[in-house]
Amino acid sequence: MSRVEQPSRRTVLAAVVAAAVTTGAAPAAADINAPVGQGAAGPARLVDNRAWTTFTDWRSGTARGTRPVAGVRPGLVIDRPAGTTDYTDPHTGTTAAWEYATWTSPVHTLAVPATEVIASWNAATPAGTWIEIELKGTYSDGTDTPWYVMGRWAAGDQDIRRTSVDDQSDGRSSIWTDTFAVDDASTGLRLTSYRLRLTLHRRPGTKATPTVWRLGAMGSDVPDRFTVPASAPGLAKELGVPRYSQEVHKGQYPEYDNGGEAWCSPTSSQMIIEYWGGRLTDEQLSWVDPSYADPQVCHAARHTYDFQYAGCGNWPFNAAYAATFRGLQGVVTRLHSLSDLETLIAAGIPAITSQSFRAEELTGAGYGTSGHLMTVIGFTADGDVIANDPASDDNEAVRRVYKRREWENIWLRTKRYDANGKVRSGTGGVCYLYFPARPSLQQRRALAAVGVR
Repeated sequence: MSRVEQPSRRTVLAAVVAAAVTTGAAPAAADINAPVGQGAAGPARLVDNRAWTTFTDWRSGTARGTRPVAGVRPGLVIDRPAGTTDYTDPHTGTTAAWEYATWTSPVHTLAVPATEVIASWNAATPAGTWIEIELKGTYSDGTDTPWYVMGRWAAGDQDIRRTSVDDQSDGRSSIWTDTFAVDDASTGLRLTSYRLRLTLHRRPGTKATPTVWRLGAMGSDVPDRFTVPASAPGLAKELGVPRYSQEVHKGQYPEYDNGGEAWCSPTSSQMIIEYWGGRLTDEQLSWVDPSYADPQVCHAARHTYDFQYAGCGNWPFNAAYAATFRGLQGVVTRLHSLSDLETLIAAGIPAITSQSFRAEELTGAGYGTSGHLMTVIGFTADGDVIANDPASDDNEAVRRVYKRREWENIWLRTKRYDANGKVRSGTGGVCYLYFPARPSLQQRRALAAVGVR
C-alpha cells in the first residue's frame, strides 16, 4: 500500500465489478449481519471455513508417501517419498530434483456455494524442503475445475522462491494471486465442493521433511455492494499491541516491493506476532542493516514476499509467516461485521483487515489507497475503531481512531468508486487472524463464533 490511490494488482476483480455495473447489475442489499441460516426470511450465510488440523483429520485424507504425526500440535510429514520430480524455479532459472510425497483432503462440501476460495496453511519448512498447495473443485453444474496451484511456499528463500502462479484458468474460473474466483458470478455458477492437495518436497537422499500443522480454505459468496448495514456498538476495549510504522522503512530493501512504503501487510503481521510473544533472534536478524530501526519489519517483508506477485501482500503467505513462530497459527477469512471483530477483541484476539478507500472516505487517514492492511486493536466507548495503522509517519503515530460507520463500510463493501469515478473492487471483509496454537476456552469460543476452528 502507498499513500496515494493506485491500481490494485488484483485487477481482474475490479474488472468483474466494472462489468457488472456496465451491464446494469444492481448492488445487492444484503444484510451481512443477519444470523446464519435465515433462508427465505433473510440472507443466507456468506462464508464457509474448513481446516484440517487434528491427527484424525490427517488420517482422513489420501496419503502417498506422507504420514500423520501426533503430539501437542499434530501434523503431516514425509514418510517414504512417492517419487522424484524436477522443479525449475521461474524466479532463479535453477532446475533441481526433489523427492516428494502427497496428501489429498477428503471432499469438502461448501455450506456456502462459493464465488471465491482462499486457502491457508501453517507449516515448518526446514532448509532443503518446501510445499505446494493445490485446489480442485466441483461447480454447481457438476463439472470439475483443474488442479489449481494456490501457492508454492517455503519459510525461507534459500531453496526456492515462494511464489503464487499466474495464468491459471479453465475459462470459467481463475486464480488471481491467492484467490480462486468464478469469472462471472452473475451467471449463477458457483463452486459447491473442493479438495486440497499438499505436496511435500525435500532434497533427495536427506531425511529432512516439512511439517504441516494446518491446511484449510475459506469459501465465500459475498454479494456485490457499495454500502453495508451498520452494526451497533457493543464493546469498549483496547489491546496492547505493539506499534510499527511501515513509513520509517521507506526505501529500505527495494527488492521487496519497492521498500517499506508498500509493507502494510508484513508490518501489521509483525505487530500481532509480537503481541502474542513472537520474537526473532539476533541471528535471524543479522542480515538486516544494523542502522535500520525495527529490523523485524524488514525480516517480515522478506519472508512474506511473493516473487510472482512482486509484493508482500499475499494473504496466505502472511498467515503462513505468522505460524512459523512457536505456538502461533494463522488463517485468512472473511468476517461479517464489526460485531465479529468485537467478539474477537473481547477474547484478546486482534485482527488484520484489508480495505480500500478514497482519502475523504476515512476521516483522519490522510491518504487514499486501492488496498491497505491495518491492525484492529480495539473499540472506543462510542464504538469507533482503534486501529494500528502502519501508514503513519512514525511508530508513535500508528495508533488511530477511525469513525465506526466509515471504517465498517470501506472494509466490508465489494464495490467502490475511485478518485476518477471508476468502479473498483473492495475486499468484502477479508481478515487475517493469528492466535495461539492452543487457544483458551474463551478464545476458542470467540473463534468459533466467527466461523474459525
